[in-house]
Amino acid sequence: MLFIRCFNIYRRSIGSLWRSSSQYAGQRLDIAGIYPPVVTPFTQEGAIDYESLAKNLQKYNNISFKGLVVQGSNGEYPYLTTEERIEVVRRVKQDLPNSKLLMAGSGCESTRATIQMTENMANAGADCVLVVTPCFYHGRMDDRALIDHYTQVADSSPVPVVLYNVPASTFLDLPLSAVVKLSQHPNIIGIKDSGGDITRIGLIAHKTRAQDFQILAGSAGFLMAAYTVGAVGGVCALANVLGQQVCELGQLCTSGEWDKARELQYRLIEPNIAVTRTFGVPALKRAMEWFGFHGGPCRSPLRPLSEVEVNQLCAVFSSNGWL
Repeated sequence: MLFIRCFNIYRRSIGSLWRSSSQYAGQRLDIAGIYPPVVTPFTQEGAIDYESLAKNLQKYNNISFKGLVVQGSNGEYPYLTTEERIEVVRRVKQDLPNSKLLMAGSGCESTRATIQMTENMANAGADCVLVVTPCFYHGRMDDRALIDHYTQVADSSPVPVVLYNVPASTFLDLPLSAVVKLSQHPNIIGIKDSGGDITRIGLIAHKTRAQDFQILAGSAGFLMAAYTVGAVGGVCALANVLGQQVCELGQLCTSGEWDKARELQYRLIEPNIAVTRTFGVPALKRAMEWFGFHGGPCRSPLRPLSEVEVNQLCAVFSSNGWL
C-alpha cells in the first residue's frame, strides 16, 4: 500500500510538471468579445433538432461574434444526456469558422464527472470550457471546496478553463477570494460572471490584474457597466436575438464612444430582462422566431409561454424599437 501511495504521488507530480511545461506554455487564449450562449433547438417530439441548429449557426457566422458558448444555461444543458451534450458541441464545431472560438459548458456536480466532461468537450472540438459552480450541496461549497474542485479540473483539462458564476440558478456566489486564488492557476483564464454586481466585477478586475485574468459579463443588461470596470466582453442571452446590436455595444465600449453606448444599452435592458429574469429560456426561444432564427420548443419540464406572456414579451421589444 505504501508503494502504491508513493507511486501515485510521483505520478501526480510528474503530471503537474508536464502540464506546466507544455499544456500551459505560450500566450493565454484571448477570449475578449461577445458570445451568444446558443440555444438547443428541439423538435415537437423533444429530440434535438440539428437541422435548425445548423441554420442558426449559419446566421451567427455572419455576425461579429468572438465565438459561441455551447451548453450554457440557455442551451438547456441540465436536460441533455451526456451523449447529447458532447454531440451538440461536435456538430457546432463542424459548422463554426476557424476564426471563431468554441467555448463549451462542461460543468457537472462532481469533480470527477466535470473532469471527464471537460475532456469530452475538448475532444469534440472546444477551444476552452466554461465550468459552472457545483451547487447541489451549496451549503458545503465554501472557498476550500470550490478552489479544490476548480484546481483539479484545470490541472486535468487539455484546454483553458473559464469559471462560471450564475447565482440566480445555482443559489451560490463563487466567493471573490476563491476567484482571486483561482486566477493564479495557469490554465484558468477568466470568468463569466452573471451575478450583475458591478462592484464585485470591478474588484475581480482590480485584484487579478497581475494574472491577465479576463472577465466576461454574463448579461447584456449590464454589459456597458461591466466594460467600464474592466470586463473584456460578454456572454449574453440576448445576443441570440439581437446579436449584431450586442456586438455593436461591445465595440462602442472598447472604442470609448460612451454616449452612443449608453443610448444603445438603454434599449437593450428591458428586452434582456424579459428573456432572462422574467420569462427565461422559453421567451428567448420565442423572440428568436421573430428575428428569423429557430428557437422552437423547450424540453420538458420547461413550458412554453402563455398567450398573455407572449403579448407582454412582444410589447417589451416593440416599446424599445426592436419590433
